[in-house]
Amino acid sequence: MSTWKKYAAGAERWSEEAYADSHRYLARRAEFVRLLGPALERGDIVLDLACGDGGFGEFLPNQRYVGVDASPEMVAAGLQRGRELVVADMNDYEPPQPVQATTIFRAIYYARERAELMRRIAGYTETKVVFDLNPRQYRLEDVRADLERAGFDRLESRPFFVPQTHALRAPMPLVLRGLERSGPVTRLLLRYRFTLICAAWRTAGS
Repeated sequence: MSTWKKYAAGAERWSEEAYADSHRYLARRAEFVRLLGPALERGDIVLDLACGDGGFGEFLPNQRYVGVDASPEMVAAGLQRGRELVVADMNDYEPPQPVQATTIFRAIYYARERAELMRRIAGYTETKVVFDLNPRQYRLEDVRADLERAGFDRLESRPFFVPQTHALRAPMPLVLRGLERSGPVTRLLLRYRFTLICAAWRTAGS
């Protein structure tokens, strides 16, 4: 079965059901997109690869959100929500014009060849690429090397301690947010769960 086909049945309510607390999860993700790396301007294009139904676009109101997904059902569901989405494989897609930011969430492992995907993204992305990474699955230094070969010479990463499958009661979200910057405890938690969010970009003149 194609990877995208297994998601087709739940496409109509993907954003609501893929996360235990979708608003908190997606809002915090959008916060990282804004904060990591160079700032985005109002009206900048954010291209979201493997976007699902494009629900993430709701949390980037100051940018022009464009989503790409290989599932026709996901794209159809997103179009019904008023999103600007395209059916395409993220490994092959090239936008008709340059974009300021490209995002890849919960999908870096869909890359046929990660270094080649980053090289392709570098060809159409002007400001930064932002993605999440499971440090128990991929070494950050290996990903850094792929980014550098693609021309991205700067990399910033932050822990992302928002559970996907468990809705937390107060004050746990604030506690976890504080732990994102707690040094040894942060590193310990990342050995067992949670992810990093990374932003890569080029320094001026590079």
